[in-house]
Amino acid sequence: MSALVGHQIAESEKVKSLIKQLVGEVQTLNSNIHSIQPSAPELKDHAKNLFDRAAQFRGRPLAYPFVGSGSGRGVYVELEDGSVKLDLINGIGIHIFGHGHPLVMEAAVRGALSDVIMQGNLEPNKEYIQFSEKLVKLAARKSAIKYAWFATCGTMANENAIKIARQKNTPARMILAFKNAFAGRSTMMAEVTDNVAYKQGLPDYNEVLRIPWYDKADPQSTEKTLRAIKEHVANHDKNICCFWFEPMLGEGGYTPATREFFLPLLEFCREQKIATCADEVQTFARTGELFAFETLELGHLVDIVTIAKTAQLGATLYTEEYNPKPGLIAGTFSGATVSMTTGMAIVDELVNGGYMGKSGRIQKIHQKFINGLNHLNETTCKGKINDAGGMGLMMAFTPFEGKKEQVDLFLKKLFQNGVIAFPCGKGPYRARFLVPAIILDEDLDLALNVIEKTILEGVE
Repeated sequence: MSALVGHQIAESEKVKSLIKQLVGEVQTLNSNIHSIQPSAPELKDHAKNLFDRAAQFRGRPLAYPFVGSGSGRGVYVELEDGSVKLDLINGIGIHIFGHGHPLVMEAAVRGALSDVIMQGNLEPNKEYIQFSEKLVKLAARKSAIKYAWFATCGTMANENAIKIARQKNTPARMILAFKNAFAGRSTMMAEVTDNVAYKQGLPDYNEVLRIPWYDKADPQSTEKTLRAIKEHVANHDKNICCFWFEPMLGEGGYTPATREFFLPLLEFCREQKIATCADEVQTFARTGELFAFETLELGHLVDIVTIAKTAQLGATLYTEEYNPKPGLIAGTFSGATVSMTTGMAIVDELVNGGYMGKSGRIQKIHQKFINGLNHLNETTCKGKINDAGGMGLMMAFTPFEGKKEQVDLFLKKLFQNGVIAFPCGKGPYRARFLVPAIILDEDLDLALNVIEKTILEGVE
């Protein structure tokens, strides 16, 4: 046995056995959760008190009457009002293995037994190094990525990416970004984000140059976007530091683009010495490969990649050319030890558990759910479930005519009926789903049944 006490804790068979027992006991209790359940009348006042307190102390009501009890099983989550919901949004993509997964719980308990809860870039533990190495090696299979730097969330990972691109290409400061992009809610990321509702009262720094997103109905879509980029480059000579793109629009509507669309845009930016920054905060681990740049076969053209959500913390990955000078990026918090241990366990299971690839579980979930939505649109819900699509576990459709009030009401009714989804897009507005990778076929069928029921109830 190692002389180091920390290693003894990690290797202790007694500790391992106790963790197994603890998680096993919780799993036994969670086994009582297995399908959608209505709220319990006797818990109505208790739940309302929680909802009211949340509104009181955060300054506005919750988007949904959702306060979890701390228990869940797979796609199902128990709420404080006694209801059980089929959760197809999962914290907007954080919980790719749903609720109460034993692998995730065991990894979290191991992390919680560490000597520190939060690791930093100055004083890391071994998990910091292990996770950095894992991510870099996985990214480097199909790209020139060589380094990773942790942050506490996707927004901070994106902030670091912008700083890296600007330092390398100084004095260039402008950013190319798509219309309807979303990058986060810090001051800089609100500027990159193309949604006026998210930056009311904030100043406009005029540092972002917009280009049109892919339009599958327009054969000239790629040419139009490339022409827009070239016009921006001509008008801002040597003052564009990076091309910022989501491999699939997230908040902007869950509309995918093809490899053929991205390829000339990235190649031109590379020729112009403009950094190519792939924002994979949502797409990481969800498109059928670990990175969406693998799914689109564009890894050789990306300089910087950001991830979060599934990883349980934020990370900025970059090539040798974009390795920043000391002092540019740091951070007292690099991520919780629990986040690192669970993030590694989740990534390992995704890579080795049959989820990835063209015949992996993620693609099978995608096909079944999209086929089911399209079938409803062709039969009982004719013309009311439009343009179903997405990439991998990220899927959406346009309910009715896609008006905001229609979509909001549909989603509230869907929640009441037991399925949790969330809006995206803004003309049309869409219902989006971040389906967990562990969903069973029978749970997909149940979700489709609830969607059908809710559509037929209407939005009048």
